[in-house]
Amino acid sequence: MAQVKIYGVRERLQPRRQAVSDAIHRAVVDALHYPQQKRAHRFLYFEREDYVYPPAVSRSDDYTIIEISLFEGRSVDAKKMLIRLLFERLESEAALAPVNVEITITETPRHNWGLRGLPGDELALEYVVEV
Repeated sequence: MAQVKIYGVRERLQPRRQAVSDAIHRAVVDALHYPQQKRAHRFLYFEREDYVYPPAVSRSDDYTIIEISLFEGRSVDAKKMLIRLLFERLESEAALAPVNVEITITETPRHNWGLRGLPGDELALEYVVEV
């Protein structure tokens, strides 16, 4: 299972929402062997004055935070590949420079998830988690 939250300044992120979602989804599918039909993205928009981020010479109001929640079990190599693909595709497909993107991946045991009326570790999945 993967849940993705994307945070950013409304006027900068909302117009590119579909491109960002598509870039993230393609990266997740390719790096984690995730099913094409599974997409759970939540966009959280902020007004500029409500979105405080660390200053940097080349950061702009395009600053975007991506938080990915996963079942535990992916290899370090798979997670690093996901991060690399995210930076690459967000830049080429959504015009988000890597300096404006921060990514965190949080893994939790399957038994800490509840899905379709069951704990995650009791759920039959149609995809492999251990990649």
